[in-house]
Amino acid sequence: MELETMQPSADFEPAGYEQSIAALGENDYDFHVWGGDWCIDCQQQLPDFGAALESAGVDRESVHHYPVEKQEDGSKTGPGVEEYGIEYIPTVVVEHDGQEVARFVESENLPIAAYLGKEILAP
Repeated sequence: MELETMQPSADFEPAGYEQSIAALGENDYDFHVWGGDWCIDCQQQLPDFGAALESAGVDRESVHHYPVEKQEDGSKTGPGVEEYGIEYIPTVVVEHDGQEVARFVESENLPIAAYLGKEILAP
């Protein structure tokens, strides 16, 4: 099942993050995206991330969607939540050859694509 909020935004502008965004498409990365179409943070952040992945030339088959539900106690349930330790959404984990290389969690100070690209490019 795909997250509707990952549909690329038509208004996306890289706004100075071009190098970081390009880094997302440079290797055979897998992007694991946890979110909920009901989640306001996901509605605000994931469409631009979807557009950035498209701009970087990332193959759609390299983007894995994990719809999450929120329980009454605030905990999250869904595919991979336990395995990856997902507490907040959106969360995006970038893997290369099965190894985690970067992780974005909900409220970083940069857009998702810029944050992940920066992490990937870090020495």
